[in-house]
Amino acid sequence: MIQRIQSIFLLLAAASFGGLFILPLAVSDKPTAQFLADNVYDITDHLALMGLTLLGIALAMVAIFVFKNRPLQLKLGYVVISLAILLPLAAFLLFTNQAPVMDATVQVEDQAGVFLPGGAILFTALANYFIRKDDKLVKSMDRLR
Repeated sequence: MIQRIQSIFLLLAAASFGGLFILPLAVSDKPTAQFLADNVYDITDHLALMGLTLLGIALAMVAIFVFKNRPLQLKLGYVVISLAILLPLAAFLLFTNQAPVMDATVQVEDQAGVFLPGGAILFTALANYFIRKDDKLVKSMDRLR
């Protein structure tokens, strides 16, 4: 059902992805290179990062509304977890690809946005746990009939 706890966890996973539009991944003390031209490295600096984030939000929201098809809901949860793992990896690879262009004196500090995909992983894993729990409950009720 849509009012189950896994819906709340999937909504929190989508919110974790959405928080990346507000919180930066890193900041620097001097403007440099392509990504840090405005001293802030966030997902809007590259189309691939924005695409992964929007796809994560969309799939988490779709997973909420396919509550009648629990196996599909579980698969969507696994895809959301994969996207949450892929997003920081892609951000790191894109950033380190620009590192040779940057000045060596630039200090780059991680920000709260780096940890948001971890929250999405946690919330989606909890949602998948409760989806499996519901599936076991329904199957046990079917055996009793």
